[in-house]
Amino acid sequence: MELRLYDTLTKEKRTFVPLDAENVRMYVCGPTVYDFAHIGNARPVIVFDVLFRLLRHLYGEAHVKYVRNITDVDDKINDRAARDFPGLPLNEAIRKVTEQTGKQFHADVDALGALRPSVEPRATEHIVEMREIIERLVKGGFAYAAEDHVLFSPQAMNAANSSLPRYGALSNRSLDEMIAGARVDVAPYKKDNTDFVLWKPSKPGEPSWPSPAGIKAEGRPGWHIECSAMAWKHLGEHFDIHGGGIDLVFPHHENEVAQTCCAFHRERMANTWMHNGFLQVEGEKMSKSLGNFITIHELLKDWPGEVLRLNMLKTHYRSPIDWTMKALKESEKTLLEWHELLPSDGSWNSERRQKHPELLAALCDDLNTPKAIAELHGLRTAAVLTPGRDATALGDGLQLLGLFNGSNVATRVSKANLATHDAAKITQLIEERTAARARKDFKESDRIRDLLAAMGVAIKDSKDGTTWEFSR
Repeated sequence: MELRLYDTLTKEKRTFVPLDAENVRMYVCGPTVYDFAHIGNARPVIVFDVLFRLLRHLYGEAHVKYVRNITDVDDKINDRAARDFPGLPLNEAIRKVTEQTGKQFHADVDALGALRPSVEPRATEHIVEMREIIERLVKGGFAYAAEDHVLFSPQAMNAANSSLPRYGALSNRSLDEMIAGARVDVAPYKKDNTDFVLWKPSKPGEPSWPSPAGIKAEGRPGWHIECSAMAWKHLGEHFDIHGGGIDLVFPHHENEVAQTCCAFHRERMANTWMHNGFLQVEGEKMSKSLGNFITIHELLKDWPGEVLRLNMLKTHYRSPIDWTMKALKESEKTLLEWHELLPSDGSWNSERRQKHPELLAALCDDLNTPKAIAELHGLRTAAVLTPGRDATALGDGLQLLGLFNGSNVATRVSKANLATHDAAKITQLIEERTAARARKDFKESDRIRDLLAAMGVAIKDSKDGTTWEFSR
């Protein structure tokens, strides 16, 4: 079946033809590990996990390589480390922060049903590759050293008489537009305002490595060079797909293209550039100042990951998404209807079985997940009307979308929202139990405790009274 994907560079949907069908390669920009990932961070994780699953289905699991990096050297990490561990040397504090937040990220995205990437490189493990690319750029006249910095020159790239792409082609901007609209650092050592940092000196106590380009002072990489180096190391100079959020098109991905193509004299870095749209919450931009900043971790306390995943996939990946409580409840209801038809042990499962053709066709049309979900609704209806309720095709479709990950979610969905749906009933039972304890009717007290436990409610008695929470 033909796969068609929208390419940000050419602004068109094109047939996907891998450079090597035996080695399909995809790179997606991953997290900067300094805090809990928010629900906006979950969107590229889920979107490109669906694409990863689809590519594995089309080309075979052994023939697809998915790289998603971890940025573990960054000013935000340094600030968080200094704040949380003021008594430790900065480098030790940074290690604690990145280890802790890295584990948090993995736990969250695992719960969302995302497969682990084939390779998950850390920036600090690829300093050698970064230095190599920088040295190539300096030697080629595309970068220069100044005051212990190394900077890339877009002007030099566009002036080169070669087959290199034009700087600004990915984001469809001219250099003048970039100067007018971008947040550029003005510095006296820059030859031009659009020049960006490849390497910079480290402050005392910060992570540092021997610098390239003959600079004596130790330093650390700029953000953009990290992804060029990790993609080169694990996927080569030229690969199939590069993905990320729409906010990364400029400057991050534009700068990646510039660095990689100039270092290796390539016309393209990735054959297809894919970007997911923005996410807002209840009609507003997500912001801590507005009080609507939601982490994946917080949402997982109230909703199974499959519900969050389905809610994300109901909107096409390139369109903006409005994250609402109403939509979450609808996603919960839908998932319950689907999973109620499936055996809890996943006994219908077969990775090798051909998936439902209409559902597969929807996904092959630039990951049209809304249409794929409509096909799932049709498969559920067919299963309900079939004698014996054969839900095999439905289960296969759910698995392809990552919405069935080894156990039936129906019980977990019901339990997860019991606290919301039956709060009044729970409160009443706790009051009755408190009254029974007061009159020393412990048999009745135990009966109510057992009843609450059967409802999935854990209670805790203390001198301040009885509290309860949903137990998973």
